[in-house]
Amino acid sequence: MLISDLTQEINKKKSFLCIGLDTDIRKIPKHLHSENDPIFSFNKSIIDKTNNYCVAYKLNTAFYESLGVQGWASMKKTIEYINKAFPDIFTIADAKRGDIGNTSKMYAQTFFENMNFDSVTINPYMGSDSVMPFLEFESKTAILLGLTSNNGALDIQLKKTNQDYVFAEMIRSSKDWGNEKNMMYVVGATKPQYIEKIREIIPNHFLLMPGVGAQGGNLNEICKYALNDNIGILVNSSRSIIYASSDQKFAENAAEEASRLQKQMKVILSRVK
Repeated sequence: MLISDLTQEINKKKSFLCIGLDTDIRKIPKHLHSENDPIFSFNKSIIDKTNNYCVAYKLNTAFYESLGVQGWASMKKTIEYINKAFPDIFTIADAKRGDIGNTSKMYAQTFFENMNFDSVTINPYMGSDSVMPFLEFESKTAILLGLTSNNGALDIQLKKTNQDYVFAEMIRSSKDWGNEKNMMYVVGATKPQYIEKIREIIPNHFLLMPGVGAQGGNLNEICKYALNDNIGILVNSSRSIIYASSDQKFAENAAEEASRLQKQMKVILSRVK
């Protein structure tokens, strides 16, 4: 799926919402535990009720990998279901891979060929040869960690060099490895004060912005600086949507939360048109 296709879907749905399927077996409703595949049953129910309000689903692979073979099977069933039932929805493997070139090539094959995700998140701090293998795949997107939403970003990313912040130097160095058609950047919604600087460096790239919802990011505040002429943002919300409740109506409650965010996004988009 091309980024231009994603933009069309955003305009169609009046939404730039990405829903994170960070599915934790310990948090899903108890009544699902009797299912053959509780993780997939949970995901399918969430997807069926929320797909009208979002343009992307992001699967944090750690929640699936931690369950071994069964977790990988649940993840594969989930991505296959999205691709078949909702082919216009952008899919993200939130795997945060990053290794030397030949290993990165295997990671790229895993998520782009075997699992058929549209995109994958990558830690670019090992340099260009750890990212380039992901850029060799047509109609796929590499999403580089730019400035993350966690408190630990202070440890390295927000340190200052003689020139600039480490995160800014990384984005500046990496932006020409690909282009705005095949690369995005992760920028945490909890750090809106740095978005204007990031937009000065990469005005045209899409930003994947986690941190709205449970982590406290403010939608209106980040949009003030992050939106560009091509919309240019995906705002991810995970826990506040998928765990909106834990009863029999968990999927309906998730849809209500997704709808609430979509309505806010529709208003924001109406202001920039």
